[in-house]
Amino acid sequence: MPAPVRPRPGPTAPDGAGDTATGGVRAGRVRADRVLAPLRTLAAWSRGSVPLRAALGAGVLSCLVFCLGSLLAGSYPLGPHSRNVVDMGTQYVPFHAYWRKALLGGADGDLFMNWNSGFGSDFLADIGTYLSSPFDLMVVLFPADHVELALYVISTAKITAAGAAMAVLLLRLRRGPWPVAAVLGSGYALCGWTLDNGTYVPMWLDGLLAFPLLCLVGEWARTGRRPVLGPVVVALAWVSNFYTAYMATIGAGIVLLVRLLTDDENRRRPTGALPAARNALTGMLPTARSVLTGVLHAARSVLIGVGLAAPLVLVVYSATKAAHPTPPVIFSPATWPDVFARLLPATSSTESPALYIGTPALALALTMPFNRRLPAPARFGWPAAICLVALSLHWRPTHLLWHAGAEPNGVTDRQAFVLCGLLLIAAWLSTADGLPRPPALAAGLAVLAALVLAAHGTYAVDRWSYPLFAVALLLGVLAAAAVLVAPRLQNFWNSARVLPVLAVALLVTAQAGETAVAAMRVSQLERQNRSLSPRLGRQVRETAALVTAEDDWPRSRTDPGAGSDRNAPMVVGGQGGNYYSSLTAQTTYTTLTALGYGYYAKGRRLMSLDNPVTDAVFSIGTRIRLVPDPSGGGGKVPRATTTAVPPLVTVRPKLRLSHNAARFGGSVFANQEMLLGARVYDPPARTTKTRHGKGAVTVSTTCTPGSRAYLSALTFNGTATMNGGRPVAFTGKLPSVRPPLQDIGVVPASGKVRVELRHTGWLDLPRQPIGCLVASRLEQAVRHLSAEGATGVHVGGHSVTARIPAGSTGTAVLAIPRIQGWTCAAGAGPAHPAKNYLGLIAVPLDGTATSVSCDFRPPGLLRGQAIGVAALVCLAATAFWYRRTRRRQEALRSEP
Repeated sequence: MPAPVRPRPGPTAPDGAGDTATGGVRAGRVRADRVLAPLRTLAAWSRGSVPLRAALGAGVLSCLVFCLGSLLAGSYPLGPHSRNVVDMGTQYVPFHAYWRKALLGGADGDLFMNWNSGFGSDFLADIGTYLSSPFDLMVVLFPADHVELALYVISTAKITAAGAAMAVLLLRLRRGPWPVAAVLGSGYALCGWTLDNGTYVPMWLDGLLAFPLLCLVGEWARTGRRPVLGPVVVALAWVSNFYTAYMATIGAGIVLLVRLLTDDENRRRPTGALPAARNALTGMLPTARSVLTGVLHAARSVLIGVGLAAPLVLVVYSATKAAHPTPPVIFSPATWPDVFARLLPATSSTESPALYIGTPALALALTMPFNRRLPAPARFGWPAAICLVALSLHWRPTHLLWHAGAEPNGVTDRQAFVLCGLLLIAAWLSTADGLPRPPALAAGLAVLAALVLAAHGTYAVDRWSYPLFAVALLLGVLAAAAVLVAPRLQNFWNSARVLPVLAVALLVTAQAGETAVAAMRVSQLERQNRSLSPRLGRQVRETAALVTAEDDWPRSRTDPGAGSDRNAPMVVGGQGGNYYSSLTAQTTYTTLTALGYGYYAKGRRLMSLDNPVTDAVFSIGTRIRLVPDPSGGGGKVPRATTTAVPPLVTVRPKLRLSHNAARFGGSVFANQEMLLGARVYDPPARTTKTRHGKGAVTVSTTCTPGSRAYLSALTFNGTATMNGGRPVAFTGKLPSVRPPLQDIGVVPASGKVRVELRHTGWLDLPRQPIGCLVASRLEQAVRHLSAEGATGVHVGGHSVTARIPAGSTGTAVLAIPRIQGWTCAAGAGPAHPAKNYLGLIAVPLDGTATSVSCDFRPPGLLRGQAIGVAALVCLAATAFWYRRTRRRQEALRSEP
């Protein structure tokens, strides 16, 4: 046999030389292998893990459908339309822009204090409310001018994770076909609550993910597994967003109770000594021991988990108690036809719960009471739980229980995602062991038809709702028919394999297609019917660059102005009064509104105030204003104006703090003078009001010639024109909107001021609506405060230190709202809780101190840390106990 011919070795190439093409291909293969290695590993795992396949399927499907909905709607980043609906543009985009700066070291404050907003606000509480989700850390991966893209990716990631988690939960509750679990998991992630509420309030999406995760914790508690991981998951959920995690915890508790009362493993075993009827009844009842054990295990996980989250949760709780309360809301549940309407696709409303889960999924859920394949306890227990949760939306005590005792403003039924999850669990349990029989399917479709007919004509139903419903229902019926016919046609065209695949394809098309179009329509309705903020653009970038160039903090503040129409300082920088948070402190609200600041959102969104007196009070040395583009482009460009102002810390020698401290009155002009410590406005002159028919009033008074007139109008919605000059717009609508104090013109040489008001709605002017500011008096007051004020101010992340003239007596006043958590000391003296002077921080002086120092610690942090340490000890003790118990059991099993 001839020897095999071996190829001759080619000439040896010198170092660094060789076949470039071959080397490039080989290098490309190496790089490709490195990139694809994790994907191949994941694919190998998925082949051996049904839950992982379901999770991947649900996650990918959720992500694709959500992005497809955005593409069809033309929403950013997959289209030209802004996604900044209501609070998305005015709260969440700015908060994430500031969060990025805080994480990367570009913010003025730190994790405790936000110096940019509200003249100093509790940032840790805002983190716990808006930014504490691990997903929000992804914002650092995007450039500063792509925060909106970062927020879209973060929202998509949360939705994807929620779909994957629900798919895993469904397979944990009962084994079944993983493609169906993936489709239903995606249906949960993209339920109506997500499309209509969660998409535009991204912090709530953490609750969407928390519900299936906490249900898994309940499953572990029921079976006595994962005693350490369970509390960790609870802690993560409560840290991410404790508000929706609280609702998800209630929902998971309901799921656990139903499981304990209906699952086969927890039921008593019949004994032969009992009669047949008693044996049948006994077999349907759970054992008290199993129920009590499961509840106690779950309670332990929740208590330890919430304890681990306490350092952040208690900070948010303390800030909530100190926040400005919104006006009371009258409980008004939606009518049942309106509730049924929200089961349909393409519906949008804040007045009723968003319950859409997809027509095929809803049809499967409605078959559960009629599905005789299921045991009676499960067949009736789950529908009973769903009905009770639905009824809880209509009873005020349970409604308040869902919302932690506070009546919500805006979206009323924020817990609707729990009800959506329960409906999808019912859909899975009814179909996991196989498609329900035709009688059960027919009964479920009959109930579905009744619900749809009851919803006809309600306000939430859109012109797209019924066509989408009909198409999805038809595809779902065809999918069911394919499954039912497959066994009878197994000898034709290999139908036993083809028809089930066709059924899954039809189910995916029905569920995902309907949801994508519904997402498109809901997005369009949101843009049409709700307020919309523009995307961050050229004007914002130019303002940010100008603020950076002009910033002189902490010698003085820079106010970026009100033109940005959002939490402006968080986006562009500066240290203004503009601030919008659910945790806006009552102290900040009271102080700023008494000085003439306006607000939106019922007092929680404070506007910037362009007024020289308040600029002096708060040491605003640079103010950014938007002026017409000098190049004639038609838009507006930012311009900076700098004025002399006192330092951040001033000394008032004659001010003595006492229990009978000064209080604000009804005149914003007198209030400004009290806080400034000088008379700068003309004394109130006689003011006359003359009504000229409906919607027209003239206000007249006299002032110093050359002074500047300002109008204070609490509810005024219209225009004010002084002496025939330029009209000034006011937009007031209490309790939601209050217009700020505004400049209406310069007083003429005659001293006569005549202001024509043309208004709509109710007109409520204060006792002193017009104030005339004399510039020379203000300049003198500024010089006096600067001469006696601090000679140097240092501001840390959450502290202030100022040098003051030797021998200073009276009171040092810091131009910072005296929110809870501030402690101050004069010189080397002991630190005490900061004093309050008309809402600002005050430090008494006795003539010996040459410095004052103040430090901020978020209220609730120390108590939360103590509870967190105790919970950590309990978690370690739990781990030790279970490990010791497991070793004992293994030792007993190993004995002969």
